[in-house]
Amino acid sequence: MSNIFQILMNVSREFLCKSESNVDGIDENEFEFSEYICESMVSLGSSNLQCISSDMNVLALYLQQMLGFFKHFKLALHYQSLLFWVVLMRDLLSKPKVTVHAYGEGSGSKQIDNDKAKILSLVNDDTCSAILDISFHRLLKKERIFPGMPLAMGSLELWSDDFEGKGDFSQYRSKLSELIKFVASFKPLMAGAKVSERIIQNLLISPTPIQGLAVMESMQVALENVASAIFDGSNEYAGDNSEIHHAVCGIFGGLLQQLLSLKWTEPALVEVLAHYLDALGLFLKYSTPDAVGSVINKLFELLTSLPYAVKDPSTSGARYARLHICTSFIRIAKAADKSILPHMKGIADTMAYMQREGCLLRSEHNLLGEAFLVMASAAGVQQQQEVLAWLLEPLCKQWAELEWQSNYLSKPLGLVELISNTTFMWSIFHIVTFFEKALKRSGMKKGSLNVQDSSTASTSLHPMASHLSWMLPPLLKLLRAIHSLWSPPVCEILPREVKAAMTMSDVERHSLLGEGNPKLSKGGLTFADGSQIEMSKEGNVETNESDIRNWLKGIRDSGYNVLGLSATIVDPFFKCLNVHTVVEALMENIQSMEFRHIRQLVHSIVIHLVKSCPSEMWEVWLEKPLSPLFLHVQQALSFSWSSLLTEGKAKVPDVKHILVGSALKVEVMEEKLLRDLTREICSLLSTIASPLLNTGLPSLEQSGHVSRMDTSSLKDLDAFASKSMVGYILKHQTLALPILHICLQAFTWTDGEAVTKVSSFCATVVLLSISTNNPELRQFVSKDLFSAVIRGLALESNAVISADLVALCREIFVYLCDRDPAPRQVLLSLPCITPQDLAAFEEALTKTSSPKEQKQHMKSLLVLATGNQLRALAAQKSVNIITNVTTRPRSSVGAPETRIDEGDTIGLAAIM
Repeated sequence: MSNIFQILMNVSREFLCKSESNVDGIDENEFEFSEYICESMVSLGSSNLQCISSDMNVLALYLQQMLGFFKHFKLALHYQSLLFWVVLMRDLLSKPKVTVHAYGEGSGSKQIDNDKAKILSLVNDDTCSAILDISFHRLLKKERIFPGMPLAMGSLELWSDDFEGKGDFSQYRSKLSELIKFVASFKPLMAGAKVSERIIQNLLISPTPIQGLAVMESMQVALENVASAIFDGSNEYAGDNSEIHHAVCGIFGGLLQQLLSLKWTEPALVEVLAHYLDALGLFLKYSTPDAVGSVINKLFELLTSLPYAVKDPSTSGARYARLHICTSFIRIAKAADKSILPHMKGIADTMAYMQREGCLLRSEHNLLGEAFLVMASAAGVQQQQEVLAWLLEPLCKQWAELEWQSNYLSKPLGLVELISNTTFMWSIFHIVTFFEKALKRSGMKKGSLNVQDSSTASTSLHPMASHLSWMLPPLLKLLRAIHSLWSPPVCEILPREVKAAMTMSDVERHSLLGEGNPKLSKGGLTFADGSQIEMSKEGNVETNESDIRNWLKGIRDSGYNVLGLSATIVDPFFKCLNVHTVVEALMENIQSMEFRHIRQLVHSIVIHLVKSCPSEMWEVWLEKPLSPLFLHVQQALSFSWSSLLTEGKAKVPDVKHILVGSALKVEVMEEKLLRDLTREICSLLSTIASPLLNTGLPSLEQSGHVSRMDTSSLKDLDAFASKSMVGYILKHQTLALPILHICLQAFTWTDGEAVTKVSSFCATVVLLSISTNNPELRQFVSKDLFSAVIRGLALESNAVISADLVALCREIFVYLCDRDPAPRQVLLSLPCITPQDLAAFEEALTKTSSPKEQKQHMKSLLVLATGNQLRALAAQKSVNIITNVTTRPRSSVGAPETRIDEGDTIGLAAIM
């Protein structure tokens, strides 16, 4: 291997020397060849560096060449080297856990540390300086450079959208950011000095800073990475009294003073300046109280320097910048932690003054209020309650007023009238979104309790508990009104623009198709958590289709989250709310709901309700909302899956009125919507079967054969209904029938992820059938479920869960075959089995008590009995979960899957 290193290094040396002396003499073929060389060098160095690490001279030369590739003007060469440096620095700076062996020496770990120290000694100041310089330059994207922009980066080939095969710019920049953090953690003084010097000398002294806007934006990213690496608490220099710490604080303090002295007024520059200030948030944690106060004052100065008139189109950029300034308050509050607490009163007074003067918009007030909640979380429960009371009291007066509820929420077209009142419409929008933020930001902050407080805090009420009684009833009325828009009697009489607003947005359609999202309008500000604030709607006279769609989506998103989060507070939700009101709001029009909305309802509300409902409240709170949900979903999924598998079209309601250019795109969207809802429903069933909600279930004996079990010891199903949610559900026919139908059908739906989730529910059903004397349940498991699981093994898409499915088969047969004839009948009905085969199988089971060996016997029998037609068992070593749709990962959906050929392909798979 060392010889291969030597050959590659010789070739690399020649190329790098030629690049420095005569770059014009290198043609494209040589550049392409050098890419292969560099890629090989990276691969070897990332996995086999130990082959040359014993020779420090060779290792030093190798690192120097990798630095040469990193500094190369060709983006492809730089990119390959970037991957190496990230891996190397991550490994060198990681802190391995020292394992103390019997002799107590931990010699292996010491040797690893010594090897790392030797390599780190070669990553000297010059190397780190070069890495930082190049990284700062390359944070800039080519498309952001305007003609005539002054640049100090020579002929570097910057990232461009034309650079194919390397992901997108955000992924590349995240790698650069990671490397910057590693270097800054290793050389904090150098990194702090470099980023500060570059910002001050190259940016702040520019006579026309607007021309260098793109560079300033990129350096804000650099500053944030360096500051977070040094001051995030994991660095040994942060917070101590070392000379390095004082020197670094002095550097950042000087940079802060330069930033505070700027008098920029251009909205784009003001926005960047605000982000520079919040990038220093972690530094403020170790700075003086005066520095924190100066930053807060500067942010308010920037906020008040921009116009706030909402009706003037020319001020849209200013309004956008104002919102970004308000988000900077949130970031600083999170980063600065307790150092910002002394300034809370001053912030509150300034907010109150701005409100009295009418120069603080509702959306801005929400963001500043959220920042206040972050500050209060560091101060304790009492402070939180006081802040919440201060922020929510004015909202309560408007929200709880009966007049608007009577005018807009009590008649079929009342919501249409609400939408026509634009000012009030957006006022309601901001109230609901703030409720969501208040619930997310309230509660005891991790690590803020001391030991003696923890016992009392565990029994004290949630800070939001006292507010739910007036928050939730109007919200339920509002959501009921929104849900009713899709019901046929109401939908038929809606105005055209409202009907159009009820269809999917371009963003949603592009997401379903796996395409890049269209550019968002300046009307919305999207944050890192995915939330969005409408910034240009307050005060508008007319409401268009896009506004209505955004309003409906925002109310639904935040409203669902408010209900779901409220359910986690438990007592104020379950004991104070009327279950009939909740069911009426959420389930009254479930049959008119589109798939994407049902999925969202389940994900954001129902799963939280199921998880949080106390067992003594199950009888009141579970059957009424879950029965209509599962009844409708079972019928809808059954119809759509049947249509997809037989006709290649899922026929979901969401895309009825959408024209996207081709029938194929419609089919792809339909299939994606169907799979999303299927997986969410199966996730709900998995939640219902979770151990925490089924504490009363016994565990199966480890013995493999228990046919001689004393049936007199079996209990009624009722005995488990109070301590097992699955037992409770099986006891109620209106719940059990649709749920068990979903379980049976899921095994035939060519979606391995859904089967993975539903199998845990089925396992609990099997356990209950074994532990109870219920003949109907035993018959269902022994015959219907046993047959369904075997059918599921015939699908290659279920290969990922095949081991669990075989285990289910084993449990059903071993524990129930002597109590019911159905398991033997099911096996004997398979095409290639003989009675002798079954007898030999049963004899093999009696000779072992190992569940593992019994599962292997079951697997062998199933393969034999089906003539080796169980594709899940044949393919389990080489496949992943099926999907026929490419998608980006989302918080509510599982990771991207790999498409698997299922024979008769469906949907998008049919053309691939």
